[in-house]
Parts: sequence; structure tokens; C-alpha cells
Amino acid sequence: MKDIYKSALLYDFYGELLTGHQRELYEDFVLNDFSLAEIAQEQGISRQGVHDQIKRCDKILNGYEEKLHLVERFSQTKEAVSMICALADQNTEESHRKIKEIAQEILDNY
Repeated sequence: MKDIYKSALLYDFYGELLTGHQRELYEDFVLNDFSLAEIAQEQGISRQGVHDQIKRCDKILNGYEEKLHLVERFSQTKEAVSMICALADQNTEESHRKIKEIAQEILDNY
């Protein structure tokens, strides 16, 4: 499940950089949960050809993430915001100080 989530996130961030054909195959496999055989039949290509294209797309998307780190930064920011929400529920002077500290870290990273 974790791999599917990661693949979907990578696609959300970098999918538009794939060709139309690559996007179609990747969406069918990752987002629509079609089997390689189903995609191959629909596209009129071999199952191995679909497998190779999916692997190529994974490599391309992971390459973008290695260079740009957008998914990593998104995940860190999401985690920081969750911490801010939890601290806001505490409504203490210490939690307000920590909220400001976390918010400043987020701003400093951008």
C-alpha cells in the first residue's frame, strides 16, 4: 500500500511531465488499479511492454523527486501542520510558542 501511495504522490506532483501515452498507462496501473494484462489488451501492446513502460515511468518520476524534492517537502510540511493543529488544541502558552516556532520553520524552508 505504501508504494501505491508514494507512486500516486509522485504522479500528482510530476505526472504532467510524462508523455500522454505514459500518463495513460501509469494512471490505469497506479490510480485505476488495472492489471498489466488489462492495460495491454486495451492498448494493443504486450504485457511486457506495459510493464516496461510502468517501470520507465517510475524511474522518471523518482528522478524528478531526487532532483526537486517536492514530495518530500510536501510531506514534511503536512507533518508540521498536523503538529500545529495538535498544539492548537492544547491552547497553552507553551503550545502557542511551539506553534510559532514550527510556523517559522515552515516559512524558513520556503
